[in-house]
Amino acid sequence: MTQILIVEDEPRIAAFVAAGLKAAGYASHIEHTGTPVAELVAGGDFDLVILDVGLPDIDGFEVLRQVRRRSPGIPVIMLTARSAVRDRVAGLEAGADDYVPKPFSFEELLARVRSRLRVSVQETSLTLRHGGIELDVRTRRVRVDDKEIDLSAREFALAEVFLRHPDQVLSREQLLSAAWGYDFDPGSNVVDVYVRYLRKKLGADAIQTVRGMGYRLA
Repeated sequence: MTQILIVEDEPRIAAFVAAGLKAAGYASHIEHTGTPVAELVAGGDFDLVILDVGLPDIDGFEVLRQVRRRSPGIPVIMLTARSAVRDRVAGLEAGADDYVPKPFSFEELLARVRSRLRVSVQETSLTLRHGGIELDVRTRRVRVDDKEIDLSAREFALAEVFLRHPDQVLSREQLLSAAWGYDFDPGSNVVDVYVRYLRKKLGADAIQTVRGMGYRLA
């Protein structure tokens, strides 16, 4: 059974989320502080983390950084009362997969949980698909609407990042780290340049610009 770790210091909210997840067929474990989270996740028993930012011992963003250092692949959904754009950006740049502001609808949270779990399973696949785009990781071939297209090595790497995170807003820093593999000059426009290249090959509307935050595979 899918195991979800809920990190939330308000017992009422934690119990509410746990009850909803149970009704949807998921098992869950609740932690009210951030200190043990990275260690728990590193044990490999959890498939997804729902993480509050306002924890009593450690800021949730720092907990997220600790989790990412030890368990980079686990999906993390931030659940918090901090809804300002700068806070959403901070969460995404720290490595969050999604960001749900309080107050929230459980139906929306559940939809996001299911979406993140589907992406997590998809990441083990050799063939990635989204809309009319199909990318074969093994053969390095790409098809758009059943027509094979040529991508350079860097274009392919960037396209793979987008297809592994469909519908997710990815910051320039995240794209640089994932596709280039090292810290790059934050003032560089290399991501913007390669996004333009991909739009010409994948379709003008394939990658959306999210003002002030980054890019998203539509």
